Amino acid sequence: MLNVSGIRKDFPVLEKKIHGKQLVYFDNAATTQKPIQVLEAVEQFYRTIYANVGRSVHELGLRATEAYEESRKIVSAFIGAMPDELVFTKQTTEAINLAAYSLLASGMISRGDLILTTRMEHHSNLLPWVRVAKLAGARLRIVNVDEEGRLDMGDFDKALAMGPRVVAVTHVSNVTGVVNPVKEICREAHSHGAVCLVDGAQSTPHMPIDVKEIDADFYAFSGHKMLGPMGIGGLYIRRELAEKLEPPFPGGGAISLVECQEDNCSAEWLHAPHKFEAGTPNVAGAVGLARAVEYLKKLGMGEVEEHEKMLTKRLLEVLEDLEVKIYGPLEVKDRLGVVSFNVEGLTPHEVASMLDLEGIAIRSGHHCALPLVKRLGAPIGTARASLYLYNTEEEIEYFARVLEKIKKMAKS
Repeated sequence: MLNVSGIRKDFPVLEKKIHGKQLVYFDNAATTQKPIQVLEAVEQFYRTIYANVGRSVHELGLRATEAYEESRKIVSAFIGAMPDELVFTKQTTEAINLAAYSLLASGMISRGDLILTTRMEHHSNLLPWVRVAKLAGARLRIVNVDEEGRLDMGDFDKALAMGPRVVAVTHVSNVTGVVNPVKEICREAHSHGAVCLVDGAQSTPHMPIDVKEIDADFYAFSGHKMLGPMGIGGLYIRRELAEKLEPPFPGGGAISLVECQEDNCSAEWLHAPHKFEAGTPNVAGAVGLARAVEYLKKLGMGEVEEHEKMLTKRLLEVLEDLEVKIYGPLEVKDRLGVVSFNVEGLTPHEVASMLDLEGIAIRSGHHCALPLVKRLGAPIGTARASLYLYNTEEEIEYFARVLEKIKKMAKS
């Protein structure tokens, strides 16, 4: 098991007091806190080897490029990929857009094609496909979920029979914590001739990931949700697919040659991943993310997952005891540490505000997943507590006591 008391020493913010109360940070699905090791790595880059990467031959430029590409090796290995299969992006949203528009620019989505996604998606894995479908004249099919937020595999099979060109699905729901069988989904997608994108924003920080075992064609994730800095994330692109794709966002740093004859210009792209990384990249972010990955590897992702499941089990128990409305399955084996709930008589924002006054940080609203929260019967959203490796059982017990007081106030 994790040495949580030791881990918490690496996160000075957890000692902070909010409204005179000890901070309890349960908003980890939105973003995670950063250990001092990550903060120091970013600062060290800016203090000692800051320069632009690429073709510079001066010492600082060479060292910055080396640090950037070494970070790519570390982060790609963390998800079971090769370095040339990892494109650095700003976050999951940009990564999914990059995948969608690459397919469009390459003619791999065209008029009449079918794009298949689901009702449980974050808007970031829904709206890019809506836009690309409109631009291409393609069709969009939304697979349904059941009343607990699980993917309706029967409806998924029906949709697959329609012959989609693309299947895009989340690995873990950011509302219910439901874990989708993405390995099976990718296998079935491939058997029907589709490419498969997996949104790993809520899975990569919390469980061991091997993109080769999942057999995804694209796999997207964010650094800030896994102890890394904001403004850095990644898109895994299977090597064979990356070679076929045209980059949708051309510019400096992505080309090997540009020629112009009169008014006609042409470009030859660098090999992946660099052809997808036009412009100056977030080098400090990549360095910070690599350090975050090293921190997680040292802890062990299996241990991180088990710790979260233990906490999730206890959180579900106390919410059940309080008889509040819980969204999603109650079985821990089916979910990770994201738990949405509502208190009768109060809006989600009221619950979150009252918890904040007691030092407890949670999320409230529709969580950028309106189609799902409406399907779950929560049209104005939910309160959401989300857990991570530095959270404790004691924090859950405190949360339960505070929520019990809030519930009594709502009844009075």
